[in-house]
Amino acid sequence: MTGQHRAAGSRRPNVLFIIADQLRADHLGFGGNATVKTPNLDALAAKSIVFENATVANPTCMPNRASLMTGRWPSAHGTRCNGITLDPLTQTVPGSLGAGGYRTVGVGKLHHQNMGWEFEPHQAEEIRATDPLLLDTGVGDARRQGFPPGWDQWENRDAHDDRFIALPSDYYGYQHVDLVIGHGDRPGGHYVHWARERGVDPETLGGPGNSSSKYSGWDQVYQTAIPADVHPTSYVSEKAIEHLKDAAGQDQPFFMFVSFPDPHHPFSPPEGYSDLYDPLDLPLPLGFEQDHSASPAHVRDMMEHRGEPNADPTMTWAATEEQYRFAAAAQYGLITMMDEHIGRILDELDHQGLAEDTIVVFTSDHGDLFGDHGLMLKHFVHYRAVTNVPLLVHLPGSPPRRTGALVSSADLAPTLIELTGSKGYRGIQGRSLVPLLLGDTEHHREALLVEEEQPFGLEGLPGPVRMRSVITAEGRLTRYFGTEIAELYDHNTDPGELVNRAGDPEFAPLEDRLLRAMLDEMAALTDRGTAPTAAA
Repeated sequence: MTGQHRAAGSRRPNVLFIIADQLRADHLGFGGNATVKTPNLDALAAKSIVFENATVANPTCMPNRASLMTGRWPSAHGTRCNGITLDPLTQTVPGSLGAGGYRTVGVGKLHHQNMGWEFEPHQAEEIRATDPLLLDTGVGDARRQGFPPGWDQWENRDAHDDRFIALPSDYYGYQHVDLVIGHGDRPGGHYVHWARERGVDPETLGGPGNSSSKYSGWDQVYQTAIPADVHPTSYVSEKAIEHLKDAAGQDQPFFMFVSFPDPHHPFSPPEGYSDLYDPLDLPLPLGFEQDHSASPAHVRDMMEHRGEPNADPTMTWAATEEQYRFAAAAQYGLITMMDEHIGRILDELDHQGLAEDTIVVFTSDHGDLFGDHGLMLKHFVHYRAVTNVPLLVHLPGSPPRRTGALVSSADLAPTLIELTGSKGYRGIQGRSLVPLLLGDTEHHREALLVEEEQPFGLEGLPGPVRMRSVITAEGRLTRYFGTEIAELYDHNTDPGELVNRAGDPEFAPLEDRLLRAMLDEMAALTDRGTAPTAAA
């Protein structure tokens, strides 16, 4: 890395990487939301480079978190869907920086390994009928070979509830981890023991059953009985601040991954944040009452059962106006609380004299439909609400600005490796954002691929599901491979993606161009991590 790419100062720059869970780009003030209050992130954005078209490699937790840390798409790094533990030999950003002398710390939710949640009974039944070997634990997995029993259980929630378990000193490149497992007001991990030390047991005090104020229309919306100062968000900021204090005055640069488990559902803000927003004051989102007659069958089925959450509480469903309003008001409370704690972390960074030598990144692992097109949560659709994430990079010494360039979550890995002068590794598929950060260009990609795979399906969409979307300035094409289902949206005439034009002869030229772009992107993402050693 050349000197002009570094943050101000002579030493190698620190990296403070802050990430939210399941937060769409426009649920923040700097993302265009006029209702939610995020003054600290807005202030950070005002002195950063803001990417308005940041897009996930996969709109699901584990796959996209792995893409953020590897610079590879899920089809290459192997964590194609939730439930697939990341290969322990995977090369990562913290691993690369750590090998070059950085102190690497993870705080909060990592989700590189399974948390211990089982498939819903109906999902397991479908998997047994369509892909029975998937559930056969006796089938060999190359990632298990040569590793002792338990290598993939470091983020198992039940184990952490029983006793404090310190993670290994080289956990996917992290030398130290303060772990949160799961979401909402009663996640697991190291957080549980921290809360118990403060006289609060999240397992007995958290959850809707202990709430004095819960919304009857959806069990994922309630005011938690967990006090704000013992909330998981408070734990994450407290630990991050501790590490910043430790870093002050040291010659060793740091990479710190600060991962808030909010505002992922359940939407359970504590007292003081649960009533910040009035549900009746919230406007209805894009396409809430749209005509879905041309939408895929599984989306039409959701709309026919509007108001009925999926049996799996993590899956997409269609909400009523009231359900949306109460959920959004609760989520906004969680976002404002998170923003306050991010402000505390940034204040500490400045107080310790580290700000001028620290690159700050803020993003999320994926979005949330949150009422767009009448739908909630994520999975099985690739509307912008789930694929577009907030992304800002504060590079000390660089002027703030906004860019509409099409960029991917996978682009952050090569960017941070270049900015820190660290050694790269084979197989990185993302493209460094440094030319954009320095203002040398306004163009990054013509097209970008979004992957999603699920081992099960739902009504109207049989499993296993393999989706691919290609996004360009002129439109989006989504193919559900193994079926005849497709979606096509013309961004010139329909930027909100309200009318599916797949198969419409009038839009055949656009569909053909996007199909060609999809093929090109899929070919470009063929795994090249293993180098040939001879001609044959």
